[in-house]
Amino acid sequence: MNAIEISKVSIQEVEQLQQIGKKTFYETFAAPNSEENMQKYLDEGFSTSKLIAELNDPNAEFYFTFMGNEVIGYLKLNFKESQSELKDENAVEIERIYVLKEFQGKKVGRMLIEKAVAIAKQHHADFIWLGVWEENHKAIRFYEKQGFRTFDKHLFMLGTDEQTDLMMKLELKRRK
Repeated sequence: MNAIEISKVSIQEVEQLQQIGKKTFYETFAAPNSEENMQKYLDEGFSTSKLIAELNDPNAEFYFTFMGNEVIGYLKLNFKESQSELKDENAVEIERIYVLKEFQGKKVGRMLIEKAVAIAKQHHADFIWLGVWEENHKAIRFYEKQGFRTFDKHLFMLGTDEQTDLMMKLELKRRK
């Protein structure tokens, strides 16, 4: 297996981001959801204009995971008011963390979590949080193994389907 590298995504890589975003989301969620809801979410959530706006957001960062020249996963972090929910100055949100199915179980996800932790520590964050669909048991187990714990729930719209996400967090340090 080639070495895996992580690098920050640039605006020039928006097309690659769109491709990996759509592919990994579809691989993860297509089976239990309707084709109409999947297509609506993919079209809106991964539109070129939306991704460009996210890439230009100073409080959001994307990272690709490469094996050789192939993008095999990605990570999106949000800071401050760009967080989707908490908007906590002392927190970093992992809004998206996805790895192509064929590379799951090869420690790529763990590398992305470690990258998120390192960046959160650079930002002096007290914790990292994320939302994960309550039906995605494989992902929930993965996050629990990384030290994340459920602390709340929120609603997530996939097309016209209202779904519940568990909100999980990983404490980085104790407040004084």
